[in-house]
Amino acid sequence: MAIPDYIMGLRKHVGHDLLWLPSVSAVVRNDAGELLLGQRADDGRWSVISGFVEPGEQPATALVREVREETGLEVAPVRMSSAVSHPHTYPNGDRCDYLNLGFLCRLVAGTARVNDDESLAVRWFPLDRLPELDKHALLVIAYALRENQLAGYLEPGTTWDDVPD
Repeated sequence: MAIPDYIMGLRKHVGHDLLWLPSVSAVVRNDAGELLLGQRADDGRWSVISGFVEPGEQPATALVREVREETGLEVAPVRMSSAVSHPHTYPNGDRCDYLNLGFLCRLVAGTARVNDDESLAVRWFPLDRLPELDKHALLVIAYALRENQLAGYLEPGTTWDDVPD
């Protein structure tokens, strides 16, 4: 499901106005060290696999569900690697500010494939040959793959505009 029913209900009341929403992102690597990315159906850009945390759902559960829904893969969270908020405006004009929890994940089983209508493609990329990614995806990946295993965050007073592209 691309947009949960509860968000569709909210949109009936607020239109395209800003919504504050919880989300998760998965940084998944295979045995060759390649990174899993999905090509988004809404704007054609490549990104880490991400999605909404639904009411009553734990973030780690949402993460496993989103990866399965979008790629057909089974993953297990290894650790939470980032906590950042970031704005996003969809092509239809819907505005969101996401509180995103990034997770480093271990591949458990499956073959990566497009598994729903949210993605145009799903593919493994060598770290030195990643496609163009937005600054949110780059930040989530950097925090997940760094040696310091504490969750990364933006320092107090930092705005999203302060994050380099």
